[in-house]
Amino acid sequence: MVNTRIKKSLKPSFSQASTEDSDHQSTESGALIGSNDDILTEILLRLPVTSILRFKSVSKHWYSLLSHSHLTQSSLDPYFDLPDVRIVQSCNGLLLCYTDRGPKGRKAALKYYVFNPTTKQLAVIPPICGGSKVRKTIRFMGLAFHQTDCVHYKVVCVRRLEPGVDLFQIQVYSSDTKKWEISSESFCICKHVFFGHGVYWNGAVHWAPFSGCPFYFKLDVGQLQMLPLPEGYTSSEIFIMYFGESGGHLHLVVQKNREDNYLRLNVYEMLSDHSGWFVKYQLQFDELLGSFPEMISEYACYFKVIDVVRGEEEEDTFIVLNTSEKIITYNVHDKSFKQVSSFTGYLFEDNSMFHPVYHRYTETLSSF
Repeated sequence: MVNTRIKKSLKPSFSQASTEDSDHQSTESGALIGSNDDILTEILLRLPVTSILRFKSVSKHWYSLLSHSHLTQSSLDPYFDLPDVRIVQSCNGLLLCYTDRGPKGRKAALKYYVFNPTTKQLAVIPPICGGSKVRKTIRFMGLAFHQTDCVHYKVVCVRRLEPGVDLFQIQVYSSDTKKWEISSESFCICKHVFFGHGVYWNGAVHWAPFSGCPFYFKLDVGQLQMLPLPEGYTSSEIFIMYFGESGGHLHLVVQKNREDNYLRLNVYEMLSDHSGWFVKYQLQFDELLGSFPEMISEYACYFKVIDVVRGEEEEDTFIVLNTSEKIITYNVHDKSFKQVSSFTGYLFEDNSMFHPVYHRYTETLSSF
């Protein structure tokens, strides 16, 4: 009886004091974290991408912190046992990454990973067939994955067979078999071909015709085939503004000899049977100059098309542009536009801009 009465008499005052102390401590802790960018960054690094984008609107300080380039890059670090991990490609929710550093940060052989940021699942890609000498001949590594037509991701490797000879070989790694397979045929293509940008779409990896040799590799049959150019263009005069996939569509934005009107561009879409391109959107950026005069000068174009994003509804489709100072979105239907980010420190030289590589990311719960 005594113990019960004591508990009842002490409970209200104890609860009130405890709550006040707890609120005071929480306020102090919150203020401490909010005023320390290092602590705040460590917390934000562990948030999913969608939360990071949403929290940009909390305050100007958070917007600046979350927009900083090191946040995006460093967010990979907690999931890898090696430093300086870089993103090679983003493909339908999976990232192909690599590092050339060992556990102590020393220079080491390239090591590739496939990573799902949504589920935090990580897989190490074994070296290609042939040993260390063969690995030095790699000219391209790319990822192929889709939730419906390529449920077991594949890594496609293009390597030069002999130094100084334009003879190449393709090897394909499958997450299903956990093995590399060598394509049955080697191939010879034009000199100075550039394998830097490969895009997975419709069961094949496609390379943009930067060097005038457009082609694609069909994964199901292991064959390399030629990719047609838009009507009216030849391989010697084409200038690529953008090449990529969105919403199950392959897009190409080009100019002819860099002499076309920079502010009026066509977005081409590839037919599903790879037989040709058609004009999907006609872009007119003239109205943007009033708000973003840095886009163009009398003699040069100072902006890049960094993405074509198909919306769930057709009227939600937009283009992402990168100027020397800003990132802009432009709706292809209502012609509306807005600035989504700004930065400084990127330079122009010889009519081209040195800018970061951007990777569009969409979340997936797919496992491997």
